[in-house]
Amino acid sequence: MTPATLPWSIHENPLLSQWLDFSEPGIARVFSAKVEIGQGIVTAIAQIASTELRLPMSKVVVVSGDTRSCPDESYTAGSMSIEVGGTSVRMACAEARHALVERAARMLKVDESRATAYGGLILLDGAPSGLDYWQVAREVDWQRPVTGTAPFAAPADSSVLGKSVARLDLPAKVAGAAFIHDLELPNMLHGRVMRPPSNGARLESLDTSAVERMPGVVKIWRSGDFVGVCCDREYQAVKALEAIRAGARWVESEVSADTRSWRELLPTLRSIDSENETGERAAGNADVRRLSATYSRPPIAHASMAPSCAVAVYDDGRLTVWTHSQGVFPLRGALANALGLDQSRVVVIHTQGAGVYGHNAADDVALDAALLARQVPSRPVRIQWSREDELAWSPLGSPMVVKIDGGLSAAGDIVDWNSEIWSGPHGQRPRARGPVNLLAAAHVDPPIPSPEAYEVLPGFAGGARNSEPAYDLPHRKIVLHSLPGLPFRTSALRTLGGYANVFAAESFMDELADAAGADPVEFRLRHLSDPRARRVIETAVRLSHWQFDAARGKGRAAGIGFARYKNTAAYVAVIAKVEVDQDVRVASVVGAVDAGLVINPDGVINQIEGGIVQSISWTLKEQVIFDGRRVTTRTWEDYPTLRFAEVPEVEIELIDRPDCPPLGVGEAAQGPAAAAVANAVARALDFRIRDLPITRERIVAASSRSS
Repeated sequence: MTPATLPWSIHENPLLSQWLDFSEPGIARVFSAKVEIGQGIVTAIAQIASTELRLPMSKVVVVSGDTRSCPDESYTAGSMSIEVGGTSVRMACAEARHALVERAARMLKVDESRATAYGGLILLDGAPSGLDYWQVAREVDWQRPVTGTAPFAAPADSSVLGKSVARLDLPAKVAGAAFIHDLELPNMLHGRVMRPPSNGARLESLDTSAVERMPGVVKIWRSGDFVGVCCDREYQAVKALEAIRAGARWVESEVSADTRSWRELLPTLRSIDSENETGERAAGNADVRRLSATYSRPPIAHASMAPSCAVAVYDDGRLTVWTHSQGVFPLRGALANALGLDQSRVVVIHTQGAGVYGHNAADDVALDAALLARQVPSRPVRIQWSREDELAWSPLGSPMVVKIDGGLSAAGDIVDWNSEIWSGPHGQRPRARGPVNLLAAAHVDPPIPSPEAYEVLPGFAGGARNSEPAYDLPHRKIVLHSLPGLPFRTSALRTLGGYANVFAAESFMDELADAAGADPVEFRLRHLSDPRARRVIETAVRLSHWQFDAARGKGRAAGIGFARYKNTAAYVAVIAKVEVDQDVRVASVVGAVDAGLVINPDGVINQIEGGIVQSISWTLKEQVIFDGRRVTTRTWEDYPTLRFAEVPEVEIELIDRPDCPPLGVGEAAQGPAAAAVANAVARALDFRIRDLPITRERIVAASSRSS
């Protein structure tokens, strides 16, 4: 394998010593910065290492997300943990096995073809040679680069690869004390931080005299608009924060009078525009029928099961932070920049959180804890956000508006496709170098400003993710209007812009199919030459017993959605069956997935099922309300999510391709599931809801307009 084709993680961490360690007899330690956030990545990496090292999983220990020992792989994000991180581990382990066998042959003074390895033993002509990995490892140069030339083990020969191995992280979660919220260190203090009442508010005065007399208060610290308190007990910190708020006087900005919907508002805002165009536009043809539709989604929250939490200790000029961040190395850099420390004096250790994904407040609370820990040297400080802070101050998934214009030939084929997207930035995570992008950084004195944020094509393009449909289109043009001036924080939430763009594109595909008088499935297949894309659609159709019913408005219908996530990751087709009365009920969902080589089938199915359920919640229920000054969605009552009783039956079929590279699945189902539900609702009602979420109020309003 040439260096150009090596995964990014190997490029950045090219040495074998950065990936493996055999210093403890009987144990192979495998290092990865890809962290466990409920997707089963630690188990999957152990399966990969076990297979390539020819070791039982009991001898493989995965060390994950620790800046002291792991390679810097940036973030666990973008459905790339297996596709990039897992492939990197696979290459490193295959190379390590080759290096061990090669060195053992030299030690045995035999031709390398006579030496093999199994179970950690070096075999000579198939029999034990008296050497094992750990004896030989002392003679191997682990500073050698990973070249990617060592052959992989055949999946069929593995007892664990492609098998539904039990998750390694579940026993602790069942027994308790698996999460960072449970972490307790000796002499630990509990902290809380006061947030401003609204965006742009400034702290005019603060009276802490009452707080200073409260029991258990160890430290009150103010810097600019940042105020925090450390106490002996958590309940004392909660009470102290209430008293701090009572003694604070804020100056707030004026409330915006703009009450337009996101669909109306976003296209009027200042934007930084970029575009990408391929093919030739069908112009001047009288036989081309043009259609246009506009779709929108509101800002949505991460709504994690537990609010964000971190523990930090500052001792002898060194900072150690325990966090559920998805990027321990970028966070280490951001903390060092914010605190004026050299990165070598900051250690960041991943500890699992409950319901973690995307750029939620995990990184923000880490800075909170670090700031307060510096005020009480040598004592660990634990900070947990409140639910109100989590909903009001975590970065949101940006509101989006997607306008699509398309042309159909006289034969009913798509000849033209144009998308315009209005979106705030989706990629505002903290960076190891560059903008700090942490909440408290803007509140301390002096504040640490972040530059104006926007995205452009064809780079990261978070708002334009999946804006180019996977269909065969002779002409397409994508315009991204990136909005840098939204009045609240936006950043990475699962799929970034992919959820809204697939919802819009697949809804428009149904509208084009209707205009062409075609079955939505047949219409999609007509425009797809990729055999893998066709197969997932055909598999979902078989699972659902799809029958195109021309009768509309009967209150029950099925809808389809399809996408290849990022046009590079897993292929997913979803068919949802809905019943619409006063509300929408999703009765059942089937999905077909092509993720290439499947490491752990149960893990892939869990990811797809979770993505579908989350997408149904987004599509039918979730939206953050902003009143012009502040986010007013601050409780579960304000921000309803799908309940257990509302979860439909879900059936998933995996199309395993063991000879193909593994493809990312973590975020692949959300867009297709949203489109499938929206298309089913449109057929059940005989009119379409193009603005999310599809609530009772929107159905009533659209019904009155269509009647």
